[in-house]
Amino acid sequence: MYSSLTHALAAALVDVLWFIEGSEDEQMDPDDAVKVLEGVVHLVSRLSSNQRNELIALLGAMAEAESDPARREFMEGFPEGFGLIDDAV
Repeated sequence: MYSSLTHALAAALVDVLWFIEGSEDEQMDPDDAVKVLEGVVHLVSRLSSNQRNELIALLGAMAEAESDPARREFMEGFPEGFGLIDDAV
């Protein structure tokens, strides 16, 4: 189903973050959600430039293949929203 382990893990990460972003306070504690989201930002900030570029390209391909417009928009905004793209770029 996936072309690589990286693709499978990126899809799992998107699924988890999509769930967290869409969760109501009753479904997930907001403080816990923030901790998870901040953890992801920290993790991706430690990726090498090549790893960032690979993930950005993979997210772009996943977004193009996504049929749900809201989920596609989430994936398209992921690189900037989760710190894969520097503000200076």
